[in-house]
Amino acid sequence: MTYLDHAATSPLRPAVAEAMAPFGSAVFGNASGSHQVARRARRALDDARERVAQVVGADPGEVVFTSGGTESDNLAVFGTLAALAESGSPCRAIVCSAVEHAAVLASCQAVATSSARLRGIEPVEVRSAPVDAGGALDVGALEELLTDDVALVSVMLANNEVGTIQPLPAVAALVARRAPRAVLHTDAVQAAAYLDLAAAARDAQLVSLSAHKLGGPKGVGALIVRDPARVGPILHGGGHERDRRSGTSNVGGAVGLAVALEEIAAVRDEEGSRVAALRDRLAGGIISAVPGAVLSVDLHRCLPGHAHFRFGGVEREELLVLLDERGVCASGGAACSSGALEPSHVLAAMGVPPDEARGAIRFSLGHTTTESDVDAAVEAVRSAVAELRA
Repeated sequence: MTYLDHAATSPLRPAVAEAMAPFGSAVFGNASGSHQVARRARRALDDARERVAQVVGADPGEVVFTSGGTESDNLAVFGTLAALAESGSPCRAIVCSAVEHAAVLASCQAVATSSARLRGIEPVEVRSAPVDAGGALDVGALEELLTDDVALVSVMLANNEVGTIQPLPAVAALVARRAPRAVLHTDAVQAAAYLDLAAAARDAQLVSLSAHKLGGPKGVGALIVRDPARVGPILHGGGHERDRRSGTSNVGGAVGLAVALEEIAAVRDEEGSRVAALRDRLAGGIISAVPGAVLSVDLHRCLPGHAHFRFGGVEREELLVLLDERGVCASGGAACSSGALEPSHVLAAMGVPPDEARGAIRFSLGHTTTESDVDAAVEAVRSAVAELRA
């Protein structure tokens, strides 16, 4: 099998599996308890929090463990507005890029409707910042959207579908100047596998993470909440995570997230270069082997593991079926929308015509990818596209 869908989920790293093993039996306590079994779990949770904070450049108290990237994004949007509502501060608008993950876009859409009142939030205006043909934020257009009444700006660090890295430092500087009361949120779920978050996301007050994109376990993530950002809970109950996220702590998952981040940090430059070289080999091979194949984004603007193609004259679902039959695992875009027949909102925002978007495929490489994987994928794509076009 040739697995080129790391952006959807990345295989569990051996060191992560080893670190998590005791939490299935030996360390099973509820970290909220007071007896010795619970204290053992609590120590592991606190240690994981400190390790995550160290890698991402935060204080341990700023790390809020969640169930994954989707919850982290929802907590950033709903939690920020809930905290503002509780404090009595006015909020009339939020801004997000047009290519955000669905977890951000759907949250923004929800707070723009009357349903927001069910959460104690008054509906707000949502402003969408456009991107260029390569998926990069139009910073000039963003500037026009920023006013004093903007409470939250959400711009992802790197796009999950096409891999474009966003100019977050420029965005942060612009927000500080044009909307100084606004909180900057960045979805770093895809970027964390390759970028140094302590540097790349240092100017964002809210940072979303997800373990399973990094070779960690599914079902755990984090939201970094830096001062002066405040988030109110969207889950209510026992007041876990300093009253920011109720629910029994996933101790083993938190440990897995910490170890995955540490593993990446230890080999980031070397592994990034290795994966980028494989990605370039894949892209060059496909361009040479498949007439009319088009890269959606220049590779130098992308994360090292991403290569997004458009193949004219084919439908992506048919192509994915043939690739799967040939042992190649790829995707048509975001994993949460796989199987959707409508064109991607990311490609639409980039100005890609619908007929071209229908033949779009994402290949995402990672820590398990080899040269033989790449070569097998090139041949599979060549034969599958030729079969469909015939």
